[in-house]
Amino acid sequence: MSDIAAKMRSERQHWAAPGSGHDHLVAVLRIVLPSAVGVVAALMVFLPLTSGGDVSFVLDRNKVEVSKERLKVQSATYRGQDNKGQPFVLTAENAVQKSAAEPMINMQKLMAELQMPDGLAKLVAPTGNFNPTTQQMDLAGPITFAGPNNYTLQSNGATVDLKTKTMEGKGGVSGTVPQGTFTADTMSADLDGRVVRLDGRARLRIAPRQAK
Repeated sequence: MSDIAAKMRSERQHWAAPGSGHDHLVAVLRIVLPSAVGVVAALMVFLPLTSGGDVSFVLDRNKVEVSKERLKVQSATYRGQDNKGQPFVLTAENAVQKSAAEPMINMQKLMAELQMPDGLAKLVAPTGNFNPTTQQMDLAGPITFAGPNNYTLQSNGATVDLKTKTMEGKGGVSGTVPQGTFTADTMSADLDGRVVRLDGRARLRIAPRQAK
């Protein structure tokens, strides 16, 4: 072996010897490189979530569980205004929209608070369907409407338009108005104007002291 070759070999042995600079470099890289890989992996996962662009996923439809209910909300609240700009709030213990093609939302234990010209009125029903597009409700009873000044309506079924503040009662109705109490098969009520039209076996018991 020549002197040059022996010198080069000696330098390589010294460079790779335990405790040399190369040995320290390898020890540091054994810690740094796995950590760097973890950081890069984390960035690949979280950066798409914070960016403003769209994120796409490719899923196997045979391995994805499809929900039978498109949207289910507990303690749901809907706020709106009628044609006169008066606010109303519709709340429900549970609200379910079954499909995107069906705008109707099924609500359980619902209550509507309606702002009237002379105070607040409440409409309560155990269940009903609400259309947020038309702001109409199809309710199953017993339904109770209580307005200011002892103005009440009860019905076993009703359609309520929150925009026009009207109520169509069916299946047997009753109520209290300033003139007294009434019962009938069906009714048509203007809740804001306090006008009630009765149809089918209508009976009105007038209280002389209350009638004006």
